Amino acid sequence: MLSPRTISSLYTDGACTGNPGPGGWGVVVYFADGSVYEMGGAEAQTTNNRMEMLAAIAALKLLTTTKQTQPVTLYTDSEYLKKGITQWMKGWKKKGWKTSTGNPVLNQDLWETLDQLNSSQVNWEHVRGHAGNEGNERCDAIARAFALGKTPSLQQSPISDLLATETAPAPDHRKTIQSSGVPSNLPNSDLAMNDSTSLSPAETAGQISGEVRVSQLRNLVETLRIADEISHKGYLITSSELADLMDIHTSAVTSRGDNWVWRNWVVSRVRREGNQILWQLERVD
Repeated sequence: MLSPRTISSLYTDGACTGNPGPGGWGVVVYFADGSVYEMGGAEAQTTNNRMEMLAAIAALKLLTTTKQTQPVTLYTDSEYLKKGITQWMKGWKKKGWKTSTGNPVLNQDLWETLDQLNSSQVNWEHVRGHAGNEGNERCDAIARAFALGKTPSLQQSPISDLLATETAPAPDHRKTIQSSGVPSNLPNSDLAMNDSTSLSPAETAGQISGEVRVSQLRNLVETLRIADEISHKGYLITSSELADLMDIHTSAVTSRGDNWVWRNWVVSRVRREGNQILWQLERVD
């Protein structure tokens, strides 16, 4: 049975008014007794992904300073963060913090800090953003407030009884200009394709011929090359252009939230220009 002052779950989120631009992060800590502890902070010039990561770092720092040994679930709406810590990091470290294309892993400093703080005690879970989840919505509100230069009112139940008497020094993220409430892999290959057996000459009706499938694969490779160029050169594309690239309906793009993973890229909402939303692709494998 959990102690009333046991941390039952952690929610983290990050936000940016531009990408890059002023950003904020938020953390909501839920305890078994129903009490809540909230934290948040801001940076003057950052990215959405870094804010997502700093939120998780703050949550894990709090967890490591407590006496708690019970497992905790950390909820994030960032697929970049969740997959990075649970799937991609092992490959990055083996390659000397390089991607499969030989490029340096972005945000290596924060990934290394997360790697140090993470443990088997933490169960990482992805939650869909802007879908009515109370913890996620509250984190988002905190992060957005800090990103806009505001200081939100935070719930902060006493937690001194939870803190260990000796704690490791917190990592120094010198870019952080404001904080509140903080106590003192994608596959390595670019394509993942299933092996298929050769079709017989008398293929049944409805089956796609080998030639057509090869043509489709060529089209796929060309699509991925275009995505790679968009990512490498830092081009921003609209929702409709991104939908064409992914071969999906535009509504399926905008309904996925501000930050999500597609194949070998993290797709991030950057800003709105008129009636258009602009997106950025970032290669992460």
